[in-house]
Amino acid sequence: MTFPPPAPHARRSRAALAVALCVGAAAVLSGCAEEDPDAGTNGVGKLTAQQIEAKAQSAASAAKAVRLSGTLVSKGVSYKLNMRLKQDGAAGSVATRNSRFELLRIGDVLYMKAGAEFWRRAESTGEPTKEDVQAAEKLDGKYVKVPQDDPSYKLLRGFTEKNVLVSGLTTLHGETVKGDRDSIAGKRTIKVAGGPHGEGGTLDVSLEGTPYPMRFARGGGAGVVVLTDWDMDFALDPPAKDDTLDYGKQLPRTSG
Repeated sequence: MTFPPPAPHARRSRAALAVALCVGAAAVLSGCAEEDPDAGTNGVGKLTAQQIEAKAQSAASAAKAVRLSGTLVSKGVSYKLNMRLKQDGAAGSVATRNSRFELLRIGDVLYMKAGAEFWRRAESTGEPTKEDVQAAEKLDGKYVKVPQDDPSYKLLRGFTEKNVLVSGLTTLHGETVKGDRDSIAGKRTIKVAGGPHGEGGTLDVSLEGTPYPMRFARGGGAGVVVLTDWDMDFALDPPAKDDTLDYGKQLPRTSG
């Protein structure tokens, strides 16, 4: 027995039904993808704010090295930092509105390098004398060893201490809350904040690989730093003898 072909309207109905099923299936699949923003991540986005902060602190503490760059404001002074840090030393630069210098620490030995202009201000609290200018020229571009008995040693060394700096930049104050997802240097991140408006600081934590802290914004607009090159070791070589000066127990005095 031969059945007659379906009527044209029946064929159109079946075709419409097939299209509707395909569109519906695509919508379901797409919806599933949108409902799981943690697919392909390290999973910390599913944790509480407190757990994310703890994970970031643990990862930062265990890392052998990190690069820290950005600005910190302390007691009204803005410091621009670009430091590579590890457990036994550091290298990089620190700048303020009026000065810039480089720091190199190898173990407990700390060196400071700056231009003649920096040392001219350090040598004199008033108008530099001819002797001040001559002394500053000798220090220009040299690595000056900072004596451990000098009052500046503790302050300058603070810029080179990995655990001290990073701990301070991964600790939030106030009740922690989860924030939005973002991307830093091409890596997906999740934000946690101290207080509902980030008044206790805001921390962005990587959602890819190890949950390292990637960026920290201090509360009250007191600076923002970016943390990169986690666990990437680097060499710390002492400066050449001809480029090094040792003042003994005290650096040239500075008014600031």
